Amino acid sequence: MKPAALGPDKKLRVRSETPWYKEIWKHRMTYTLLIPGLIWLILFAYLPMGGLSLAFKHYKANEGIWGSPWVGFENFKYVFRDPTFAQAVWRTLYINIIKLIITFPFPILLALLLNELRMRKTKKLFQTVFTFPQFLSWIIVSGIVINVLSYDGLLNSVLQLVGLPTINFLGSEKMFLPMLILTDVWKSTGWGAIIFLAAISGIDQDQYESAQIDGASRMQQIFKITLPNILPTVTVMFILNVGGLMSAGFDQIFNLANAATQNVSQVLDVYIYRITFQSSTDFSFSTAVSLFRSLVNMVLLLAADRVAKLMGGDGLFR
Repeated sequence: MKPAALGPDKKLRVRSETPWYKEIWKHRMTYTLLIPGLIWLILFAYLPMGGLSLAFKHYKANEGIWGSPWVGFENFKYVFRDPTFAQAVWRTLYINIIKLIITFPFPILLALLLNELRMRKTKKLFQTVFTFPQFLSWIIVSGIVINVLSYDGLLNSVLQLVGLPTINFLGSEKMFLPMLILTDVWKSTGWGAIIFLAAISGIDQDQYESAQIDGASRMQQIFKITLPNILPTVTVMFILNVGGLMSAGFDQIFNLANAATQNVSQVLDVYIYRITFQSSTDFSFSTAVSLFRSLVNMVLLLAADRVAKLMGGDGLFR
């Protein structure tokens, strides 16, 4: 007898009978490549999580982490009562949100511009030039900025030569945020563009050929083909950036800030550093602040992922 025809609402489901361990053995070489990364993740990301218990203890060096007395949420009560903490949280969100809005599009624009270059040698040259600043530490970048923008630096020396008054770039609170944005764009744009260039390289070239046959201009190809195809990558990168709003920029701010800009540079990471190393050392208090920061980052990450899905995009979590 012939099997009965399936109705329109019925689907034939085929279950895989292969056990999971056989699937792993089948792809054992791929899983072997993951071993070094998994070892690193366990040693430096998961094992140190035991130290988070300090947030709920009164740390005593002679008794160690596990022997210190348990105090529950007392450290968090002190954290939320500290007015400096609230100011640091607000300033962190303010600085990083503005940086995200302004700097996020630059790697996308650079990737689109580099993709439009038809001369390979020129394209590689520009890509190398724009990517190189990423390999400079913020200590070196801050040294360059100080030498250029200080009172006796390059820019003020040029202003004096042409008869113009000098400007206190490094000691101005109004100029601190623009300086953060400009240095961040200069340092990270080329590196971020690599991800979008990789996404662009995966686009089917037949789409461009069909568009050229239909008479589409290069600008139309960018908006109708390139951008829609890299939108999932853009969404993922944006979500990851939102998930780091509470912890981004410590190295940059710590090296570019000074006593004159202390009021506008006290972000949460700098606040944690100062209460840990520059005042009376309180590891329990600083751990409580760090745990709060991580929880807020997680909430922001999940919220951004949810918003991306509601807008029809692909999120990080299925």
